Amino acid sequence: MAKVATITETGGPEVIQWRDADLPPPAAGEVRMRTTAVGLNYIDTYHRRGIYPIDLPSGLGVEAAGVVETVGDGVTAFAPGMRVATFGPMLGAYATERNVPAYALFAVPDDITDELAAAALLKGCTAEFLADRAAKIAPGDWVLVHAAAGGVGLILTQWLKARGARVIGTVGDEEKARLALSAGAEEVILYRTDPIAERVLAITGGAGVRVTYDGIGRDTWEASLDATGVRGLIVSYGNASAPVTGISLGILATKGSLYNTRPMLYHYYADPAERVAGAEALWGMIRSGAVEVTIGQRYPLLDVARAHEDLEGRKTTGSTVLTP
Repeated sequence: MAKVATITETGGPEVIQWRDADLPPPAAGEVRMRTTAVGLNYIDTYHRRGIYPIDLPSGLGVEAAGVVETVGDGVTAFAPGMRVATFGPMLGAYATERNVPAYALFAVPDDITDELAAAALLKGCTAEFLADRAAKIAPGDWVLVHAAAGGVGLILTQWLKARGARVIGTVGDEEKARLALSAGAEEVILYRTDPIAERVLAITGGAGVRVTYDGIGRDTWEASLDATGVRGLIVSYGNASAPVTGISLGILATKGSLYNTRPMLYHYYADPAERVAGAEALWGMIRSGAVEVTIGQRYPLLDVARAHEDLEGRKTTGSTVLTP
């Protein structure tokens, strides 16, 4: 009998409920996956809160690692006993076991632990496409990374540093500043006390950054506009505070003929060849030591509501892993 998290309405962490489920055999093209570790991500809170609308009732969670128990008809890439991981897009990772489409799975290499896979796959593949494909970064370019001590932020900072970028990170406190600096940020701005754009312009000699990576949304949008240099790019990849709405495109012109993109991971990982290449790039960066994944906290899977509270309260650092 599987334990499965479900929501029947959107709202705060208290809407997450657990139930027992008797799973059917995997259908054609599916794999029965026993969960060994689950990754917590901000997108989980967007689904729970209704920022990204979903059909209700629904499961929650997109990222998990585990072991193949059985396979359905037509599945040839995976076999019982193989270690696998997924970052969705289907929901339901908050479960002790479930049936998953085989196309959504990645094989986990022998030298990558289940916890590391759950902590790194979604955030690391996000960093991969942000750094290497969503923007073109040249060695020596200044870039701004908001929430540089968060799950994506720490990996992205390391990835950009490895590509030769000069990273300015924004963080909430001194402890997070130390984490961002250890990840390779050249400068750190404490956003609660320091004016972000003014500090960026001072650091860059008035030029601003070539690329701003903004996973915060509404609270940092104005700072991102003012910190990005002429003909620079703002990569808006998240809504940790709230979505950016009601913006006139003319502001991009007045701020310096800026570019803005709102990419999604799944659009960069839809093609099978790109999926394989992106994941291999991540594992390669981890093996080389260029990227070290920080598991800042662990929670029992059944305590996921508290994990959501801490994530949204900005009490977490690095990646968060939930264990069944």
